Amino acid sequence: MPDLTILHTNDLHGKLTDAVCKTIIREKNVGGRVLLLDGGDAVSSGNVYFRPGGEPILKRMTELGYHAMAMGNREFHFMEAGLKSKTRQAGFPILAANLQGRGDKIPDGVKPSVLFQLDGLRVGVFGLTVPMITQDMTIRMLSPYCFDNPITTAARIVPKLRKECDFLIALTHIGFRQDMELATSVDGIDLIVGGHSHNAIKEVEYFGRTAVVQAGWWGHYLGRTEIELTSDDYSDTQITTTLIDMRT
Repeated sequence: MPDLTILHTNDLHGKLTDAVCKTIIREKNVGGRVLLLDGGDAVSSGNVYFRPGGEPILKRMTELGYHAMAMGNREFHFMEAGLKSKTRQAGFPILAANLQGRGDKIPDGVKPSVLFQLDGLRVGVFGLTVPMITQDMTIRMLSPYCFDNPITTAARIVPKLRKECDFLIALTHIGFRQDMELATSVDGIDLIVGGHSHNAIKEVEYFGRTAVVQAGWWGHYLGRTEIELTSDDYSDTQITTTLIDMRT
């Protein structure tokens, strides 16, 4: 049994089928340390409109026991009411370390990072999101929100997070190319669980010491990434990944 298993989805766009749910439940019940994560764009709402009653898929993900997700561009809204509506059904943290908000405009469930204590193993997870609003955009005048550069944000926060955990995961919705840049330019990240670019990564992609995985789109696959910690201080790891095909 691996020391840590990450079950992961991304870019579901509202397509969380019964078959995927049953597979998630089965895989979670195998035993050991397990985290269930999502790389963003779980909801089907577009970037402009939102459902006043919230997003049903986030309620279903809560029932399945998701531990955290990255904020995707579909989960973001430039208005305070829209962002609160889009995130309200999530009973787990939605992570976006590079999201800034004026005053108390960021909903309580949206956080930069979270630390999990799993049978003596400290696993840190932080989120990065593709910038939807930046300082030089006109819409910045209408919105209480703005995004910092994700790579710059990671370079700033990773040294602190690294001291607080044994294994550090970047849960991202910035696309595979930026995941590569993140892996090569910011030391200290053990694993990047990505989204946004819809890559179905069947074998772990390594960039330096950092592993990158992603599980396609629309729930076609469930990612299962296993981590073996091969030294007492957790400094050495062996990471493998499998895509469980949900199309058959």
